[in-house]
Amino acid sequence: MGAGSTGPREIRTITLDPTPLPPPTGRVRADLRQSSIDASLGRMQVWVRNDTVRDLVPTAIRYLDDRFPRVLVGDRLRLDPARSERGYSLLLPARPDCGRALADPRQDTTRGVVEVVTADGTRRVPVEDEADVVARYVENRREEIALAQVATLRWSDGVSVDLTAAPPVGRPTLVVVSSGRPGRTLVIDSVAGSHLLQSTSEPPRWDPAVRIASDDDVTRIPLPLEPARCDVHAFIEGGGATAFRVRYHLDGEAGEVLLRMSPTGARHALDFAREACGLD
Repeated sequence: MGAGSTGPREIRTITLDPTPLPPPTGRVRADLRQSSIDASLGRMQVWVRNDTVRDLVPTAIRYLDDRFPRVLVGDRLRLDPARSERGYSLLLPARPDCGRALADPRQDTTRGVVEVVTADGTRRVPVEDEADVVARYVENRREEIALAQVATLRWSDGVSVDLTAAPPVGRPTLVVVSSGRPGRTLVIDSVAGSHLLQSTSEPPRWDPAVRIASDDDVTRIPLPLEPARCDVHAFIEGGGATAFRVRYHLDGEAGEVLLRMSPTGARHALDFAREACGLD
């Protein structure tokens, strides 16, 4: 140290008091949420906020909604401590009441009710659905059920790969299986990419414009794709990476469904994307 030095300077540490929580309201609240992983597994979650001074130990979680033909039963039951919240998974039914889809979610965000059953009794709590989880699911299933009367859409499990192309190209196939009943027509207008996978065309959207009769043979539509991005975060957000919006006209009427790849097809598509991005 040089002359006049007084040694190391002491650094003062200031400890901030934690911001106190407001007093509990004494209420239990609930809302619906759905991650991309939940959507790919055909489920949603009801989150129960226990804003009371006592822990909740649910023995059953039941979600009631007039758009569903039965009560949905929550799983992963566990302690919901006082001043905390916990999410419980609900498996969505294959055939909801398509006539009761909510046209404008801003007009009614509490269509459902959750019953939280504990040793002390049952609490009936209105459930908020600001993200419009139920109405979006019901609407998509309505489209799928109507479409199935003419044809069934699915993705092939296999994805052909050309790594010599610049950039590399993968080719999944959209498979259209007609119902066999004559007299109706389906036109596959376009298919939108996901946050991770997109068309090789410009703009990045598939526009096959394929016309299919309801008594045609199986129709196969290859759709060349490439990674839309190669950052690791895109692969972490994988629940919606292999779900694509298919827009069509059914007997002249426009429609749209979200069509997911099977687990096998999704694995092949993601393997291609990782290899094309040089992440393997």
